[in-house]
Amino acid sequence: MILEPESQFPNKEAYQLNILGDRIAIYASTNQGLFYGIQTLLQLIPLTTNATEIKLDNLMMDDVPKFQWRGMHLDVSRHFFSKEFIKKYIDYLAMYKMNTFHWHLTDDQGWRIEIKKYPKLTEVGAWRNGSMIGHYTDQTFDDIRYGGFYSQEEIKEIVAYAKERHITVVPEIEIPGHALAALASYPEFSCTGGPFEVGKSWGVFDDVFCPKDETFTFLENILSEVMALFPSEYIHIGGDECPKVRWKSCPNCQKRIKHEKLKDEHELQSYFIQKIEKFVNNNGRKIIGWDEILEGGLAPNAAVMSWRGTEGGIAAAKQKHFVVMSPGSHCYFDHYQGEPKNEPIAFGGYTNVEKVYSFNPIPKELSEEESKYILGAQANVWTEYINTPEHVEYMVFPRIAALSEVLWGTSNPNEYKVFETRLIQHFERYEKKGINYSKAIFEVTSKVRPAENGVAFELKSVNPNGIKYTTDGSEPNANSISYEKPILVTKNQTIKAAYFENNKVKSAKIEQPFFITKSTGKNIELEHQPHENYEIGGSFTLVDGMKGNPSKFGRDWLGFWGKDLNATIDLGKSETISKISINSLLSKGSWIYYPKEIQFLVSNDGINYQSIQIISQKEIEIKKGKVVIEFPKLKAKFIQIVAKNNGIIADGNPGTGSNSWLFVDEISVE
Repeated sequence: MILEPESQFPNKEAYQLNILGDRIAIYASTNQGLFYGIQTLLQLIPLTTNATEIKLDNLMMDDVPKFQWRGMHLDVSRHFFSKEFIKKYIDYLAMYKMNTFHWHLTDDQGWRIEIKKYPKLTEVGAWRNGSMIGHYTDQTFDDIRYGGFYSQEEIKEIVAYAKERHITVVPEIEIPGHALAALASYPEFSCTGGPFEVGKSWGVFDDVFCPKDETFTFLENILSEVMALFPSEYIHIGGDECPKVRWKSCPNCQKRIKHEKLKDEHELQSYFIQKIEKFVNNNGRKIIGWDEILEGGLAPNAAVMSWRGTEGGIAAAKQKHFVVMSPGSHCYFDHYQGEPKNEPIAFGGYTNVEKVYSFNPIPKELSEEESKYILGAQANVWTEYINTPEHVEYMVFPRIAALSEVLWGTSNPNEYKVFETRLIQHFERYEKKGINYSKAIFEVTSKVRPAENGVAFELKSVNPNGIKYTTDGSEPNANSISYEKPILVTKNQTIKAAYFENNKVKSAKIEQPFFITKSTGKNIELEHQPHENYEIGGSFTLVDGMKGNPSKFGRDWLGFWGKDLNATIDLGKSETISKISINSLLSKGSWIYYPKEIQFLVSNDGINYQSIQIISQKEIEIKKGKVVIEFPKLKAKFIQIVAKNNGIIADGNPGTGSNSWLFVDEISVE
């Protein structure tokens, strides 16, 4: 290993790796660059039982990261993880040359950092009297006292451990929302005075910090201790999902709005963030927050972490603020990574390795100058449904490898199969290290395309020649039908498939029921496109013959954020029909609501439409989202369905004041 002058490697993270004959040399201008060179070399060394000789191909590699913020996040508030596992997690980041660990330390469900000036934060706030079990939609709980926290000595140890691996630890202290654990400890800093209980359920709570002078003193004292523990340039202050319901009725808040000449509660949140930022800046640091801190006006020096898609990041970059891209569409590792039907319970969504690998942190909407404000990206691991170290590993691996290539600038979505081949070679290394990783990459995945009188069911895997399938409901085995081309589906049936190697099943089974109706496979157009987080399959998802699983809103559902569904299906010719159905979802904890109403219309010319029926939200609730209308037979070529979004979420609900999500699937016409 050779340290070169800075002029040779202006980027402190760059390195050169040379392998020639029996000589290996790593060049860099810093120990950080040398460290990354070693990580790459370790990946090149084959796993072998013959320790006396290791053969490596000759190479000369110049490597420099494309982005300066290469992050991984871990939420320890919903579920707590030991100091030993946090160190192991940092090792995982180092293995893939990540340089930022975003540590989510406080939330409604638990306060995890010792603050010596306020001991009740951990005496009370670190413990809850039970937890939600199963999915949020089930609303079931246990009564087991749960919690834990990190002492300041443990935090110092972890920060030092990360520093040795050239990883910066960025702490997150949630302000002004997600504060229930803190308010359970010190209710005087709320609007109502409490009492409060540490959150047992997931989601968002109405009780938040009250922006009065005593609260700011409280938070500044906390942040002083935090900044003494964490030398990071940025302190993450959250800023997301802050309901305004308490502020609207709080005399202190209304007095503050009037005194500061603010327009409304959104500007009060901006005032809150700016006041905190000024304190942090005065202590030589900067704040970063989730993209909600844009609402009401962005604090002068704040950086933005864009999670609700890329829009917030685009807006911030155009205002010349630094941005870390972390959209749910590509960077939420609490989403399903394989076929949701085969995966352990997850928050929702569908983000497989290929989708992570396809991510470009620089939106096309930005100019070259504006793009300079994109610091990089990170993946987030929220742990509502992740309660063991093994499950964390499962959700992180192997997706972290795909994100690493994105952030080092070596990814090429057009050559994904090349990356996939390299990635699979890492699996043996995971096994040697005892890492619990997802094997969803071996899973048989599917796409559905339009076909005459039905759909074509296309199957993919690491090696398509290894796919075996059945169409009669029986389990696939090594002697089942070999997959050669897309399967034509023209009637109701269930296809089961699996991937085999050496006559042994290598993947989880895929089982897909099809329900074929007159709308299946037909052309469909949408007035509004679904949100990028939930657009897998596009508009065709609504007529692909597959019904979404209500408990796993992954790829079988289309999600619209704040927008209506306005879908028009062209049946191709005038058909006799008497029944139309559509499914929608309700999950208030995830801001998903049934539509306000659904209107069904028909036409023969595509211009003049006749309304058949309007179903109210109350009726949809009674039907639990499964809406079926029947009517006297009529002739129609076009079917139009308009499902109106619930709109702004009402006070007292998770996500108060934000847009509602509308989730819909499978329009059937009979």
